[in-house]
Amino acid sequence: MDRMIICEVCGNEMEALLVICPFCGAQRASDPLLLRGPRHRTVNLEKGLPTVHQALERLRQELELARLQGCRVLTLIHGYGSSGRGGAIRIEIRRQLDYLKVRGEINDVLPGEEFDRRTGHGREVLRRFPFLAPHHDVNRGNRGITLVVL
Repeated sequence: MDRMIICEVCGNEMEALLVICPFCGAQRASDPLLLRGPRHRTVNLEKGLPTVHQALERLRQELELARLQGCRVLTLIHGYGSSGRGGAIRIEIRRQLDYLKVRGEINDVLPGEEFDRRTGHGREVLRRFPFLAPHHDVNRGNRGITLVVL
């Protein structure tokens, strides 16, 4: 695989040999940001049956670690709740992610139920990050996960 770099304008991955970003058309800086870690990781926030507070703290830690590693996308497994009506962890995790997106601390949030090749938002994320194409949850409408673009 060719070396990959991160476009400083749009944050997408591109081959290091390219001078123009294929996503946003920006010209590459002379000293590009090299990818140093995994492009995608999965984090199970419901492992060990945590409280909402514990799950939110784990989310904070995992986002920090992913940034340090240069990870582009996190798949968060938060579950849907045992009642079938949407669990407290799912609700609070998504509320926190929306807040972080508004603050500019993360780039995008894709609920699992929208992670679909046929929908606008899901299709856009899959276009930006083609390495997600073989993801197990594409087109499954899984309400128990959320993808986070860093």
